Amino acid sequence: MNDLLSRPLPWYVAGPLIGLMVPLLLLIGNRAFGISSTLRHICAACVPGRLPFFRYAWKDEMWSLVFAGGILLGGVLGGLVFPNPEPVALSAAARERLAAVGITDLTGLHPRELFNFAAIGSVKGFLLIVVGGFLVGFGTRYANGCTSGHSITGMANLKWPSLVATMAFFAGGLVMTWLILPGILAL
Repeated sequence: MNDLLSRPLPWYVAGPLIGLMVPLLLLIGNRAFGISSTLRHICAACVPGRLPFFRYAWKDEMWSLVFAGGILLGGVLGGLVFPNPEPVALSAAARERLAAVGITDLTGLHPRELFNFAAIGSVKGFLLIVVGGFLVGFGTRYANGCTSGHSITGMANLKWPSLVATMAFFAGGLVMTWLILPGILAL
């Protein structure tokens, strides 16, 4: 059983399981699969201010806080209790390209040379962690939802804005990967 839990599920198992969450959430409580609004619910619960943006019935959305807690717990269990003993599978070409820009530690889920607290002090780390995090948050708010909300729930419900948002997510990912990231990594 431990071997089953410490290895990633194949795409043909994990994909349908994620996809089945959409009708399950809709059937159980008419809820939409997504995570981006959870931060707003946390702020509405914790910040007793008079900002109109946080004045709504956040307690009606308590299920999303439990859902986010489950994601956090799953990440902790997957990373600490049942870690994958195999390194992330990358092609030889990807390993060579990363090594050319100084990224050689590929033993974890992310390159430690870039994503650690010490990296924030460098220009490269600041751009990737702080500026990148801000842009992800801004884009999520601007698109009125996150990748899971739009790409899984919205497209399953045949929503035109979700199709446009998903196309923008993929286009942005390609531009970042092939045009912007090489320049940042060369710093």
